[in-house]
Amino acid sequence: MERFDVVVIGAGAAGMMCAIEAGKRGRRVLVIDHAGAAGEKIRISGGGRCNFTNRRTAPSAFLSRNPRFCISALRRYTPADVIALVDRHGVAWHEKTLGQLFCDGSARQIVDLLLGEMRAASVTLRLETGVGGIERTADGFALAAGGAAVACASLVVATGGKSIPKMGATGFGYDVARRFGLKVVETRPALVPLTFETGLLQRLGPLAGVALDVAVSHGRTRFDEAMLFTHRGLSGPAILQISSYWREGEEIVIDMAPGVDVFEVLRRARTTHGRQAAHTVLGEIVPRRLAQMICDAEGVGGNIADAPDRVLRALAAAVNAWRVKPVGSEGYRTAEVTVGGVDTDDLDSRTLAARADPGLYFIGEVVDVTGWLGGYNFQWAWASGWCAGQAV
Repeated sequence: MERFDVVVIGAGAAGMMCAIEAGKRGRRVLVIDHAGAAGEKIRISGGGRCNFTNRRTAPSAFLSRNPRFCISALRRYTPADVIALVDRHGVAWHEKTLGQLFCDGSARQIVDLLLGEMRAASVTLRLETGVGGIERTADGFALAAGGAAVACASLVVATGGKSIPKMGATGFGYDVARRFGLKVVETRPALVPLTFETGLLQRLGPLAGVALDVAVSHGRTRFDEAMLFTHRGLSGPAILQISSYWREGEEIVIDMAPGVDVFEVLRRARTTHGRQAAHTVLGEIVPRRLAQMICDAEGVGGNIADAPDRVLRALAAAVNAWRVKPVGSEGYRTAEVTVGGVDTDDLDSRTLAARADPGLYFIGEVVDVTGWLGGYNFQWAWASGWCAGQAV
């Protein structure tokens, strides 16, 4: 039986970061992954350029049953620490909107950086290796890795969530948690496009491909970003963001002209441009196809001079406060992350260790901590992996 100080299951962002830090401390580390390459989710992220962190990282940008759980890790390993690591390896990067940092070149640079750090820390990496039964032993854990028996003092589960199953994502990490008595918060797809029922899709179908800046709200949560009409419903950054908060059966409210009092614009146009059609005036505020569809839905035709206030208010409400109830989402197939996961009540926020089972750790997406779109989930992966790496 092979013996290691630490076995990390999962060669993603969190798993590799944990392995690097543990290896730097002189620990003998083995990283196992069933995929044929390490860091595959990193490689495809950010359109192939990897949105590797966000300068605006704060606890408020994360969802969890315990919103304070992530504070310790995020304070101990910050975006500045990630930037320093990237700079040290000579990876060029740039900042986009809202604090998002991307590689100038390929996301593969981040994967190579991590692999290089693991080699320098003498970490052993085994790919295309499945994990069999995991058992507690007197001095740690025993597991089957690719048919071989492996023993370790510390076991780290960094297997991610269920998102993007075509890349091999499964609920393995949740099964391990339950096997050792930890609770798992209900999981669901997040950062995912939302879908409409057939009738609404038929009506909105002609809008597929139309994009605009919006403010989308769910309760007190609001995001001001772009939205895209699709053949299945709605997508774009604003929709992906709100999808993490939305639940089936609930509605979202979309302001398709944020900062514009549409009623006042229409009312003034009635006086100054009375001979214009309502959809023409509205088409100066929102895309023309959308303006036409809104007017058709409200049964508004003819000159705007003939439209009474109640009609103008109805048009304004359709733009400034479109209330719509998605029927579902596109699911894990296109979801970028998973909401829910290993219950933080059962984990130490400083080390990510299981409270009732010392030596067992859960890090990254498998934990009930989910960030906003824009590099936040990578920052959680780096931070949680780094913290566990100091403790294993």
